[in-house]
Amino acid sequence: MDLADPRPTVGFDIGGTHCRAAVVTAAGEVIDSLSTATPTTVEALEDTIVTLLDQLRVTHDPAAVGLAVAGFLDPQRETVRFAPHLPWRDAPVRARLAERIGLPVTLEHDANSAAWGEYRFGAAQGAGTWVFFAVGTGIGATLMIDGEIFRGAHGTAPEFGHLTVVPGGRECACGKRGCLERYASGTALLDTASELATSADEGLGRRVAEKRHEVTGTEIMTAARDGDATGLAVLANFADWLGQGLAMVTDVLDPELILLGGGVSLDADLFIDAACERMAGAIVGAGHRPLPVVGTAELGNHAGMIGVADLARGQM
Repeated sequence: MDLADPRPTVGFDIGGTHCRAAVVTAAGEVIDSLSTATPTTVEALEDTIVTLLDQLRVTHDPAAVGLAVAGFLDPQRETVRFAPHLPWRDAPVRARLAERIGLPVTLEHDANSAAWGEYRFGAAQGAGTWVFFAVGTGIGATLMIDGEIFRGAHGTAPEFGHLTVVPGGRECACGKRGCLERYASGTALLDTASELATSADEGLGRRVAEKRHEVTGTEIMTAARDGDATGLAVLANFADWLGQGLAMVTDVLDPELILLGGGVSLDADLFIDAACERMAGAIVGAGHRPLPVVGTAELGNHAGMIGVADLARGQM
């Protein structure tokens, strides 16, 4: 790390829905950002990354680039092996983009990037054993122990979102069925609403039954916040599944802290209390052991970009 280099770094958050980029200072401050829809082909996605960076370089002089990717990376973080919601398959993304943009590039899992941002600049500062639970299009997760990201033997740990909670259940983009993220993620909200809604309902229920393709997760959250019966039922179901997921994490890892991040966490006030209640009742030894503190990330949707930009700075 070149501590004397005052230049900012650029962090990308490349998710299944949006590709976002931010210029980040050494203090973790976002001073500029851009966003666009995530393309569905490899060529278009990499062209988009280069284009966003070129636009930011018009007014900024970044020293390095970090890519937070929603997918499996190799242990050296050179290759995107598989990404359920992205087109890369066994792709040497780091080297390919570094050659195109002419700057050092750091590749990191998106949840790890957000967790690092929270650990360095947000709600997890000083935490020892803790878990980041990123609830967005899918579910990403990170385990950190004493300031180190735990990656497992092959660089893919921990994939809590793809634990099977309903054998033979909803089909998942990862190739399995019944994964946790198919019941407790942004995309799961619409599936649950479709299962609960009928055309005889009022409000959200009727809209989902008649025009499912037009309904968004944001609309479901808004409906729940406004007291809509179907919206509230969807959020109750979501909270129950999320609580069960948090209970599994607690049973296996016994963390002191679990932070909820990702886009869905912005509406955590609608479900966090119910999820914590479900977690408390579902863990082994319920009522006779300490519970982890469950909270929300402080850096919001910028966490992944801030974290991976800081990791990129560390590689300068």
